Amino acid sequence: MNKTIRRAAVFSLLLVLALLVRATWVQFYDGKALAEDKNNRRNAISLYANPLGNIIVAGDAITGSAPTKGGDLKYKRTYKDGSLYAAVTGYSSQVYGATQLEGIYRDLLDGTDTQLKNPLDALTNKHADPGDVITTIDPDVQKAVYDALGDKKGGAVVIDPKTGRILAAVSTPSYDPTTISAGNDSVWQKLKKDADKPLVNRALRQPLPPGSTFKLVVAAAALEDGLYSDVDAKTDSPDPYTLPGTSRVLKNENSSAPCENASIRVALQYSCNNVFAKMAVDLGQDKVRAMAEKFGFNDEEQDVPVRAYASVYPSGMDRSSTALTGIGQFDVTATPLQMAMVSAAIANDGKLVSPHMVAQTSDADGDVLKNYDDDTRTKEIVSSSTARQLRSAMQTVVEDGTGTNARISGATVGGKTGTAQHGENNSETPYAWFTSYAKSDSTGKEVAVAVMVEQSDAARSEVSGNGLAAPVAKAAMRAALKG
Repeated sequence: MNKTIRRAAVFSLLLVLALLVRATWVQFYDGKALAEDKNNRRNAISLYANPLGNIIVAGDAITGSAPTKGGDLKYKRTYKDGSLYAAVTGYSSQVYGATQLEGIYRDLLDGTDTQLKNPLDALTNKHADPGDVITTIDPDVQKAVYDALGDKKGGAVVIDPKTGRILAAVSTPSYDPTTISAGNDSVWQKLKKDADKPLVNRALRQPLPPGSTFKLVVAAAALEDGLYSDVDAKTDSPDPYTLPGTSRVLKNENSSAPCENASIRVALQYSCNNVFAKMAVDLGQDKVRAMAEKFGFNDEEQDVPVRAYASVYPSGMDRSSTALTGIGQFDVTATPLQMAMVSAAIANDGKLVSPHMVAQTSDADGDVLKNYDDDTRTKEIVSSSTARQLRSAMQTVVEDGTGTNARISGATVGGKTGTAQHGENNSETPYAWFTSYAKSDSTGKEVAVAVMVEQSDAARSEVSGNGLAAPVAKAAMRAALKG
């Protein structure tokens, strides 16, 4: 063999080897990525080749699957009362993917979860019957909150303090997932461009300044630290209070309220800014942050199992900014979930049971795959003494303070209002908040609630936690205690 032929043969062999190496690389290394690529049509064809499993509320499926009319996708996702439950289910779309419970449990719902397959099915890659997701949602509570929020832009979360079960998670304005499940682009674009952002889950994923509801966290820090012995001890709180290092005077909403040196009870009753601003400064930002974080602030992995956006208590502040955090302003933000957790811990003798909206997952035969009610964690946030005193002070707020619209006959109710500034120099409509707990006088059943109203058609002068948010919380508590 002459040299030219030999070189050509070697070169050809190298080309073949390179081709084999590349084919092997694509098959074994790039194959998984290519198979999972969102633009791979085969994934959608496989996902919607069979009916999906369902998301269950109180024994009834609130999802379904319907045959399509032509095309390569045999089924599309449908929803019962889709707008009512959108903040719980999310959506499963042939084009836009899946979110929330639909996304988290996609493998279970489409039958590809390994828990659903026996060894032979796994070996043969046989498609298993899909499983179901059983939620903790109470349909009566969910609807009561949804109806009470009405045309308001806002969110609410309702929790059973003893079990951590989320009884309702509502975000308004809402949307019907059925309208986008088949990939209707005009509907999708309209939802995305809507200024009211209906696709945003305001119950779990819209942290906003919590205003005076955050005063509960500051009060808890002061009692646990021993800064004040009890909720009826007089505080060292001048009125008016000048923010440290500035000439800015912090005013109270009610100029005639008895806020000078007021006790924690009176300061919560009248929502005295001077008391809690100075209290935050006296404690220092580190102690306030430590208490906030015990309640769940700054937690980047708050899964219920939908991942909630972190509520934030900032760091690196000067004393004047620390004072503003004491009234839930500056860079403090919270979700309704977070503020419901604050009330739930106070209601449950200072112990927070990890909140969750899924009770169980099951296979097609109804056999339980995982019981999340048995998998909860309980964490002591404050002592039972501090919790008891805060409950008493919150009751005063509802009985004879800023939260009278939350009163319920036949139940003991405690709460805290909040009206948070919005926009530069408070130029926008304030956010209205209310967080509360209630206990039935006859059955002992308990519930914790947080409501945030981001926008309503009320006049600016009528925007308040008591006026807008407390009636929503009342509707939620009545439905939960009745149930």
